[in-house]
Amino acid sequence: MTGARTSANLLLITAGIAAGYVILTKPPLRRAAVRLLYAWLGANVPVYLLSEVRRAWVESGQAA
Repeated sequence: MTGARTSANLLLITAGIAAGYVILTKPPLRRAAVRLLYAWLGANVPVYLLSEVRRAWVESGQAA
């Protein structure tokens, strides 16, 4: 079982490195990846910050 898990992890790491190499060496793919990264950060960071503010507010015990 451990050997299979190690093999699967090695295969995933190799595939990730290969995909990263292809994305970094092809300008259209690189631009698309950067746009997707900005979209992901633009969507997730504000949601995370708002949820942390809400959690802190609830834990402080203040009334709205």
